Amino acid sequence: MPLKHLTRITFDPTVMGGKPCIKGRRISVDMILEWFASGATIAGLVEQFPHLAEEGIRQALWYAAEVVKNEKVVEIKVA
Repeated sequence: MPLKHLTRITFDPTVMGGKPCIKGRRISVDMILEWFASGATIAGLVEQFPHLAEEGIRQALWYAAEVVKNEKVVEIKVA
């Protein structure tokens, strides 16, 4: 899914320091990733945070995947 189709991910410098967040929420993409790394599931997050929609969580995961996919690793050798 191209980033332009991620309509539930927003960037606002006045919210969470401009981090990518779920639209209308103070829940950042990195928070979603940390919850998943801790064993959370989409169903569990929706149950715990009823104001979150499953689609917003999925778009947060898509966003993170796209960012990492386009990351470049450059080796720098120090003489």
